[in-house]
Amino acid sequence: MDYMDFFLRLLVAGMLGVLIGLEREYRAKEAGYRTHFLVALGSALIMIVSQYGFRDVLQLGDNVRFDPARLAAQVVTGIGFIGAGTIILQKQVVRGLTTAAGIWATAGIGLAVGAGMYGLGVLATVLVLLGLEVLSLFFRNMGLRATRLVFTAADEALAQRVARRLTEHGAYVVASYELSQTVQEGRAVWRAEMVVKNRRWRDDGPLRLIVTEFPEAVVLQAD
Repeated sequence: MDYMDFFLRLLVAGMLGVLIGLEREYRAKEAGYRTHFLVALGSALIMIVSQYGFRDVLQLGDNVRFDPARLAAQVVTGIGFIGAGTIILQKQVVRGLTTAAGIWATAGIGLAVGAGMYGLGVLATVLVLLGLEVLSLFFRNMGLRATRLVFTAADEALAQRVARRLTEHGAYVVASYELSQTVQEGRAVWRAEMVVKNRRWRDDGPLRLIVTEFPEAVVLQAD
């Protein structure tokens, strides 16, 4: 066996995974360069084992049949568990789908490089990066952007005024709204949690509206 070639495959697959992971890390996503490195490296390793790890079994006789794609095919299924772990559903907002798809594509790149298809792996990595960065620049103004807002107010009336203002504003759609009373620093406050959707091209997002028109409301989270 040519272990130097195997090492090169693992190295190239890992580095290509790092490139995709760095883009996700830059976007502050759940899975970064380490996760993508391990996914690509592991996929390449499984492909190498699938192709070359059972040669001694094939030498036992002509009755032995071997399908090198069977072990590698399980990567496509197994990687779904990792991808599912990056998907978060919060109050009608789904996050992490792009990262999960990126992990799935990274596994495919690892399989390609593990099979010795270096050019295909590099080309797929370039296309993945173009899809993550360039497409977002061209189509960033399309569709709705969901923002999860959590803020507190000293009284219930103020919290309701904020929600009513966002509802009345023609640029926003309130997808969900929850209001509860809690205790912070020994005093009772009202905690509002809502998901607001607005056009991506608008710069005056719901967070800016709250800060500008309701400075007495304390924003705890906005993502």
